[in-house]
Amino acid sequence: MKKILLIVLLIFTIAISIYFAQKSTTRNNQQEPIYTLIENYNQSRETGDTALLNNILTHDIDQLVSSGEWRIGLEAATKGMMSSSTNNPGKRTITINKIRFVNPETAIVDAKYEIQNSDDSERKMWSTFIVIYKENSWKITAIRNMLPSK
Repeated sequence: MKKILLIVLLIFTIAISIYFAQKSTTRNNQQEPIYTLIENYNQSRETGDTALLNNILTHDIDQLVSSGEWRIGLEAATKGMMSSSTNNPGKRTITINKIRFVNPETAIVDAKYEIQNSDDSERKMWSTFIVIYKENSWKITAIRNMLPSK
């Protein structure tokens, strides 16, 4: 009886290990397209590419910027992003710190967002992106930009 119990326990442990290992691999494979998505977002802001921006944002996107302005919907977000990039020129860098999957189709992306201004000053912020898997690709559905007090 002890041998049977030991064998069942061993099989159960192996099965659990395999199950969670596969889940982890899937999540790691999903991170690469999210990194690409955020790079595309940054590139679209740098180059003023509204076609790329419209392709990677959802129609119902909402964005809260560090000034407190809410941008609701694709048109308002795109217009605001392009205006902001024009009015605040500089090299933008977004560095992802963490990706947390809420479920297989939704993730929270925390990143450092820095703008190197033309006068060599830096604006250091935090950004959180909510991304969803929709229409066979990852898209940004919400952005929160924060300006740390320190």
